[in-house]
Amino acid sequence: MMRFLLFILGLVCAAAVGCSSTSIPRSTSAPQTVPVPQSPPASAGSDETLARAFEQGTSDIQVEGQGVVQRVLSDDDDGRRHQRFIVALASGQTLLISHNIDLAPRVAGLQEGDAVSFSGEYEWNAKGGVIHWTHRDPSKRHRAGWIKHNGKIYQ
Repeated sequence: MMRFLLFILGLVCAAAVGCSSTSIPRSTSAPQTVPVPQSPPASAGSDETLARAFEQGTSDIQVEGQGVVQRVLSDDDDGRRHQRFIVALASGQTLLISHNIDLAPRVAGLQEGDAVSFSGEYEWNAKGGVIHWTHRDPSKRHRAGWIKHNGKIYQ
């Protein structure tokens, strides 16, 4: 989306320069059609980012995405409690979502087949990766994440 906005801004600037009263020679050939880039759906760009992070073994990157719940797992009660579930992206990549329920409300009524959107930090693992930091940071040192399910945002 940002690239699209920069492209439009460039076109506006070019038009302003072209319409100014400077003595820049102008071409007499027919105007060319400039293709306007179409923004991909949010999931396509996110899926590509997550696929690249997985392939390159990258961790500690803030990501957003969406997928379908494949499996709801038992809570992780070791240390801070986390609600855990597996999400499949449109690309087929799966992610473990580890949502801290000591700092954020539990995602209510979550079931297999439900669509969810998420924002959090990606950590690489051999099974596709883990998304955590899907909540606010009480000490305000980390970017806040979230999970959206059935129109409600959990953070």
